[in-house]
Amino acid sequence: MTGTGDFARRMIHHRERLGLTREQVADRAEMSPGYVQYLEGHLSPPNTSTVTRLATALETTVQDLLGGGRDRPSGGGPAAADPVLDVLEPEECLRLVAPGGVGRVAFNGSHGPTVLPVNYRLHDGAIVFRTSHGGPMDQDLRTGLQDVEIKVGFEVDKMDEAQSEGWSVLIQGPVHHVPPDELAQVSESDVTPWAGGDRRLYIRIVPHQITGRRVHGR
Repeated sequence: MTGTGDFARRMIHHRERLGLTREQVADRAEMSPGYVQYLEGHLSPPNTSTVTRLATALETTVQDLLGGGRDRPSGGGPAAADPVLDVLEPEECLRLVAPGGVGRVAFNGSHGPTVLPVNYRLHDGAIVFRTSHGGPMDQDLRTGLQDVEIKVGFEVDKMDEAQSEGWSVLIQGPVHHVPPDELAQVSESDVTPWAGGDRRLYIRIVPHQITGRRVHGR
């Protein structure tokens, strides 16, 4: 995406989020595929009418596509007129979290209850993320006792304010430092921490209980 502007990057992000081709976006927005390709490589946004059509095609809002409200807390929009709350089966929960992204790991740390965001991947049925050797999370997730496990919670959610709907998944289970003899296999998960730095310690959460909920309109 070298040479593209913020609008183009957000446009590409939403297209890939939906798994759409440029041709499909063009069909939804009633414009040519060539123009969609041009916009994805352009530095500045098009006119208001075009942005509105693209926002509808990409199932987002004009404000979001233009980058407005990026520092605004999510979930502040109105609820659906007649909301429904569904309980999700474990299989559906795993399907939702399978693409990876950002989740929150909750545990009882040295200073009390702690919740931290991490970049994660689902690998061989387990949650995998990376942290630094000797760091606060590394120390908090070690018991120092053989065969003693620490159980944690891991939460992932997604909200669509334009549609007033969303879902959340909670995974609970023991957490382990990945042993050296399994590093080669686990590194295939290709999880990359946004925080950067020397984060070569792989942590794995084995799901023992998986629950989830989805809210949507009728």
